[in-house]
This record gives sequence, structure tokens and C-alpha cells, in this order.
Amino acid sequence: MISVKNLYKNYSGKYALNGISFDVSKGQILGFLGPNGAGKTTTMRIISGFLAPTSGKVFINGMDVFKHPLEIKRLIGYMPENNPIPMDLQVKEYLKFRGMLKGLKRDNLRRRIDFVVEQCRIDSVFNKLIGTLSKGYRQRVGLAETLLHDPQILILDEPTVGLDPAQIRQVRDLIRQIGTERTVILSTHILPEAEAACNCVIIINNGKIQVMDTVGNLNKIHRGAARLHLEIKNNISKFEQALSEFPDITLKKANPISDKHYSYFIESMDYDNVRETIFNTAVKTGCIILEMHREKIMLEDVFIKLVTQEKSE
Repeated sequence: MISVKNLYKNYSGKYALNGISFDVSKGQILGFLGPNGAGKTTTMRIISGFLAPTSGKVFINGMDVFKHPLEIKRLIGYMPENNPIPMDLQVKEYLKFRGMLKGLKRDNLRRRIDFVVEQCRIDSVFNKLIGTLSKGYRQRVGLAETLLHDPQILILDEPTVGLDPAQIRQVRDLIRQIGTERTVILSTHILPEAEAACNCVIIINNGKIQVMDTVGNLNKIHRGAARLHLEIKNNISKFEQALSEFPDITLKKANPISDKHYSYFIESMDYDNVRETIFNTAVKTGCIILEMHREKIMLEDVFIKLVTQEKSE
């Protein structure tokens, strides 16, 4: 649905984008991740037709974004990071005004307003001034406006910036719901947000794409050795001695919980077999396993690893 080909963007001799290329399929929720100044907003503005690249092409449904600007804009709903919503209008006035600018007529405009008000859950503030709303509700109003003309593609630039944790969760759930019917590109530097809402991510830094993959694959590729957290009690020294006979298992003792109750970190490249080995060793030495779980590798760990790796090269 979206194809970005070798995009460059030069600002006064400095490249904000340095030859990036990627494709987004219909129905994907793509998380566009990177530190501030990485090139996320520049890319989204170019895809939406708001900004021209120095070189490169963007195609949507096979159409060049800059050769078919009107057709492309009918397909896209774009919400910028600092969404310019007028504070002195009621929600209903703003949505009606924006719908008319988008070319929606009477009955269709009424139907679309009713639909987006319900989908974005803003019926309780429909008659209120936008200036009196919380930041979370203003973001929902921005999303509702973006959806008015029923676009196939949503481009959302930092949609949860400035929100509190409860508001972030509400907007994230809303985006996930919207994404069941549309293609969504979501830029953010809040990594748990991308992990929770997106089925594919791009990590960009210094205008270059570091990686594009699913969250699950990124975690799998970059996690390295399996790391387990283990708590046992009784016969601690026997357990440690028996486990030391396995050269592919590294045992790191954490702070003791009590004289007979210890906590460990265990690393091994073989996650499936190491659990069985630990269990059998505990039975053999008369230990009791109180807890054993894998430490989850978060997208944040992958992000930091990739960005730091690039700086060191």
C-alpha cells in the first residue's frame, strides 16, 4: 500500500533523511521509532505530501504522492505532533467545519461525525469548548477529525505526547481499534507504546533505518542468551556444585533472601533445555524451586542496542 523508495532530505547541507526505503502493507500498524531528530517527522510529512524530498519517491496504491496530490490526500488522515486545534470552538463546531473543508456534504457529513464521535468516544464532550478539555480528550478530537473523510491510511505523529499514563493507554487502545480497519503509521519515542500497539516497527536514527521487523522477531534476534530468574531453597551449596558441571550454563547469585532461600540469574544459549536441566538438578540435590521465569527482553533493550551500536561504528 505504501512504498518509500530511497528518500533523502537535505536541510542546509545536513541530511535529515539519508536514503531510506521501506514498504507498509495494508492493515499494518507500523511503529516508527527513533530518538528526537532521527528523521521520523520528516518522513511522515513527506509521505503525507506536506513536504517534498530532496530526492526519492513515495508511492501509495501505486500512485506517486507528488504527481497525484489530491487523490493521495483523500486516502490519508494525518495528525501532526502539535495538532493545531482551535480552542474557541465547540467539538461539534470544529468537526463540522473540518468535514466541510474535506468536501463532505450534509447527510454524509452528519453520518461521519456521528461515526467518529462514537469511535473516538467523545460524545460526552461533543457540546463543550475544546479549550476546556483535557489533553487526552483533545487528542481524541484530533483523531476524530483525522478519521472524518474515512481515510485508508492514518499517519499519527507522536499521538500520545504530553499525556498521562491513563490517557496514553486510552489513546493506544483507540489506535489499536482503528488499526483493525486501516493502515496506520505511528511515530513515537515511547517504546512500550509501540510494543503494545504495533505489529511491525522501524527503528531510525540519524536519518537511516537501523532495522525493520516485527516486535517478536526483533526480540528473538537481539536477545542473545536466555536469562532466567530463579529462586530456590534448601541444599543451596549442593545445587550450585551440581549445576557447575554444565559448562554452557552460567550461574550468577543475587542477594540471598534468607540463609536457606537464594535468588539467581542463570544464562544459557539453550532456553528449552536449560529449564529441564535446572529442574532435574533441583530434584537431584533436594532443592525446592520457588520461582523460575525468563526475563523478558523489551523493545527498549533492542532500541538502545541498535542506536548505541551505530554511534560506536
